Amino acid sequence: MGNEITFSDIYREYHHKILKYISKLASNEEAEDITQEVFEKVNRGLAGFKGKSQLSTWIYRIATNAALDRLRSPSFKRSAEELMDETEDKHVWTNNKKASVDQQLIRKEISECVKEHIDKLPSDYKAVILLSEQEGLTNKEIADILQVSLDNVKIRLHRARASLKKILDEACDFYHNEQDILACDRKPHIIKFKKPN
Repeated sequence: MGNEITFSDIYREYHHKILKYISKLASNEEAEDITQEVFEKVNRGLAGFKGKSQLSTWIYRIATNAALDRLRSPSFKRSAEELMDETEDKHVWTNNKKASVDQQLIRKEISECVKEHIDKLPSDYKAVILLSEQEGLTNKEIADILQVSLDNVKIRLHRARASLKKILDEACDFYHNEQDILACDRKPHIIKFKKPN
């Protein structure tokens, strides 16, 4: 790798991307701390980085491991209120900047719904979905980041998408509105009462 890239360069290029990625794996409060931890590890490990993988793959591997470690820790707790209070830009998964206000609101609602249900997936499925769908990484890059086989990534992605589809089908009604834009309505929750004995 040589001395051509410094920690400052890496921080400048990757900090926002990693913070945004981690904020989808963990809560806002956790994301800042985890991101700081990631860049401390990057700074400490930079001298030993041999370039056997791409720099971005190495950084995302550190970020994914740090986030998953935190999510799996017994101290990690997250309430439904935190999910609803997350910032707007975390929910908008669209690159179309020319969308009308109505389209943006509908997409925001769909994205909030999808984000809320992605959070219900097991952490391994959640990570692979976010790396693929949100970060736009290839299956090979995801395999390198998660340090699993390419086949394992494909299996996890298939299972994660199937699980997410099932959850969304149970929670939301998707349809095309008058402007032919995909929209969603959340299904009402049905509370089942047990009959007294």
